[in-house]
Amino acid sequence: MKQRKCYGRTPDSIKAVRPMKDGVIADFTGTQLMLKNIIKKICQRYNAGKPRVVVGVPSGITEVEERAVEESVLQAGAKEVYLIEEPMAAAIGANLEVSEPSGSIIVDIGGGTTEVAVISLGGIVVSNSLRIAGDELDQDILNYVKRELNLAIGETAAEQIKMEIGCATPLMTEAQMQISGRDLTTGLPKDMIITSTQVEEAMRESISEIVDVVKATLEKTPPELASDIVEKGIVLAGGGALIKNIDKLLSLKTEMPVYIAEEPLDCVVKGTGKTLEDLEGLKAVLINARKRR
Repeated sequence: MKQRKCYGRTPDSIKAVRPMKDGVIADFTGTQLMLKNIIKKICQRYNAGKPRVVVGVPSGITEVEERAVEESVLQAGAKEVYLIEEPMAAAIGANLEVSEPSGSIIVDIGGGTTEVAVISLGGIVVSNSLRIAGDELDQDILNYVKRELNLAIGETAAEQIKMEIGCATPLMTEAQMQISGRDLTTGLPKDMIITSTQVEEAMRESISEIVDVVKATLEKTPPELASDIVEKGIVLAGGGALIKNIDKLLSLKTEMPVYIAEEPLDCVVKGTGKTLEDLEGLKAVLINARKRR
């Protein structure tokens, strides 16, 4: 979190970068160095050799992006690499019965991508991946503040606005928040008030696209599994699940019950962890079960 706070605040001699973007590698060298440091710390802490690593990736990842992930992890010091699709990892982390012969649907609204998947018998039956998620919502807020309030703010401030007063539908009691930035007219620092209604307006188009991709996935779902989903409802995971009223909006648009997973932020990492603990038993859910050395 401390490193995150450095973004956009560094002097010329230091450069803060985001090696991962939209759920895939944007900077190969940066990603490799980051992973190498993480693996080194873990191995030193537990006095272990080269570890096996399970990596969650978007369901719409290309073969080129898949190979880039594998090579980054292997060169960072891993002995074996396994890839698992993020919606499957999220479903496992949310304690859905993924191995049962009944349909479950998971909507994982992460940082770079929104993943929607219908799961049955340990596999993904229907899935969609949309590169609109938390980062895009931050950018929507940043652009809205610049366009409508004539104020320039940073990505960190936009994310804070989203977390504190962001909502998918208008709140019963409108919330307000003070923001600081640079006045685009005078060029001087300035404080302003932004409301939850304005933030909802800023994010409306992107959230509408997220709703549409959920509906498109449901439309492709086989009838036998659709009946299970109607009974079980839709499960939301990822940081985007914490946006106020997004569950109510999805329920309204799909006419189905919508539930937020317990600890939605951690669902994917918990799911990958469970997969690693029972690697032999869960190889069927892995994209790549080949051992890479």
